[in-house]
Amino acid sequence: MVFKLAWRNLWRNRRRTFITAGSVVLAVVLAVFMRSLQEGVYEKMIENVVGFYTGYVQIHKKGYWEEKTLENSFEAFPLISKAANQDDRVSATVPRLESFLLVAHEKTSQVAQIVGISPEEENSLTHLAAKVVEGHYLAPGQRAVMVGEGLADKLNLQIGDSLVLFGQGYHGVMASALLPVCAKLKFGSQELSNQISYVNLDVAQNMFAAPDRLTAYALNLSSAGSEKSVTKQLRSELPDEYEVMDWREMMPELVQSIESDRVGGYFTTGILYLIIAFGIFGTALMMIKERQYEFGVLTALGMKRGLLSQVMSMEMILMGMLGVLVGLAISVPLVIYFHYNPIVITGAAAEGYAAFGIEPIIPTAINPSLIFKQGLIVLGMTLLISIYPVVKIFQINPVEAMRV
Repeated sequence: MVFKLAWRNLWRNRRRTFITAGSVVLAVVLAVFMRSLQEGVYEKMIENVVGFYTGYVQIHKKGYWEEKTLENSFEAFPLISKAANQDDRVSATVPRLESFLLVAHEKTSQVAQIVGISPEEENSLTHLAAKVVEGHYLAPGQRAVMVGEGLADKLNLQIGDSLVLFGQGYHGVMASALLPVCAKLKFGSQELSNQISYVNLDVAQNMFAAPDRLTAYALNLSSAGSEKSVTKQLRSELPDEYEVMDWREMMPELVQSIESDRVGGYFTTGILYLIIAFGIFGTALMMIKERQYEFGVLTALGMKRGLLSQVMSMEMILMGMLGVLVGLAISVPLVIYFHYNPIVITGAAAEGYAAFGIEPIIPTAINPSLIFKQGLIVLGMTLLISIYPVVKIFQINPVEAMRV
């Protein structure tokens, strides 16, 4: 009976119902879209930074991350790549041999980071081929070097010029090579552009006198969020002499940056919720004022206040549920659209994003738990606000109410 009375009351005054439910719909859409945008920025930041170089997970020899030298390299043990590749969550296993050498051209020299790579596998993780602005991408087995655009400018290098590489290899052996420049690479990070160069893995191993040795395996995952479980699984399968680290362990400063910004986002969302709560409360006040005469007549005729308050609470619950369902029905397509058609940032702001190696776009995050959580929060606020009409019903004076 309470449900029937509440349901009929809703449609007895459609205008009032639509206004109240509409405020809930607007609240849900704003809350979902704002939180999805915030989390979407974080996801894109992680994707850019992780896909920029490190990968979601890396495998090293124990101690390498604290002291990145060739002495902490390891032999390309087949068990490692097998353990990684047999996991369906790992989409690419990228071998690398990294060190620093003195590079020179004509009368100019500079210390640069030399990275030995497998071109095809590296491109699957970092999309390195897309960063080529001049020349051609490194072919497998080719004795050539790709240099960052900033480094090329400092050394006055052109495509086809010879670059001298000289320094210390594995176990103190002299490392040297003379390689032609096959490509210039443009990175969002100017620091990286000023110091990095890429050569084929076999060329690097021969130059450093480190045959079959690697400094790291970088792993790309088919889906973000599985790095913790993949890391745990690999740690249990690999010998103790290897260390497996996910991107959170390798880049704690990025984690701290995201967490501190997320706290600010919670504060902003809290203000939004406060505004939403006042909006819903305002519609509840309007509803009480409009129906004051009705409540006075019902109580004067003998309707129990407890029953009347139950009917009123049920009306608020039904309007809240209706608003939340419609709000989610609008929010989900909106979030999906802006996930695949993100907001594009232009002008100086875009240059600022590019300086940190981040795409100047703001997508929304498709996270079902995030979306439905906002709906539940708004519904909870609506139920909490429904206490006020109940209190007013118990305080109502039938005679005064019917004079209105």
